[in-house]
Amino acid sequence: MTTDPSSSVAQARKDLGNRLRQLRRTAGLTGKALAAATGQHFTRISRIEHGVQAPTEANIRDWCTVCGAPDQIPELIATARSVESAYLEWARQSRAGMRRLGDLHSIATYRRTTTFRIHEPTILPGIFQTDAYIRRMLAFWYAFLDAPDDTEATIAMKAEGTATALHPTKRIAVILGEQALRTRRGTLQEHSSQLDHVRTLMRLPFVSVGIIPADAQRYAIASIGFWIFDSNAVALETPTAAIKVTRPKEIALYAKLFDDLRKEARYGYEAHAIIDGVVRGTQATDL
Repeated sequence: MTTDPSSSVAQARKDLGNRLRQLRRTAGLTGKALAAATGQHFTRISRIEHGVQAPTEANIRDWCTVCGAPDQIPELIATARSVESAYLEWARQSRAGMRRLGDLHSIATYRRTTTFRIHEPTILPGIFQTDAYIRRMLAFWYAFLDAPDDTEATIAMKAEGTATALHPTKRIAVILGEQALRTRRGTLQEHSSQLDHVRTLMRLPFVSVGIIPADAQRYAIASIGFWIFDSNAVALETPTAAIKVTRPKEIALYAKLFDDLRKEARYGYEAHAIIDGVVRGTQATDL
């Protein structure tokens, strides 16, 4: 199974468009009649109904009023707001600093969450990262997004979030691609220290870490990392945006994908052996 990071937003817009279409049809209006009554071009009505274009709050008010359904206005506006908040563009959000990014990776969300299911194929999850690793990651994102440098504030925020997540009352299940361990960010010494930190976290009784070997025969397809927060939401990150999935059926699909990935991962002694192999390779490079 593969997943499209933007599918939740696209589907939610289509669902909202379908609801507006039903209101129009129930009122016995054609698209052109509704367009004339609301002062819009009829092609805009079509784009909204097909989920191609998001309606504004004014659009929704006018639409419901003309269709004789003013009681639907509050709910439809709330739905529209939740759809648009599901997709956060990094470039726009980062203007206030990197520490502001990603509401699902907020300390408040970490406090509410009891079980984290995390898949990262190429990078280490934030709650596993050392300060040195975080600094190397931030250096790229500040330049890439042209964001103001708030490194120290962001590191402090991440430290609080990590302490909140890595609490004995939580359950953390992580599946890593071997590449996440092999990718070096910073000096060889920093990389070695980061791997030691991962091994330390793996010994915590409430943390489960599985590693999918680079040469494993694969069945599941998951090219992007994702975090599942209980059964309430899924967070994904692309180079340009954060995606928040809240539709129950889609969350269930991510949970199924996580279970498929878990079957391919190595645990316990085998997982530690993979890390040991990476460490030996790092040490050999340092000679």
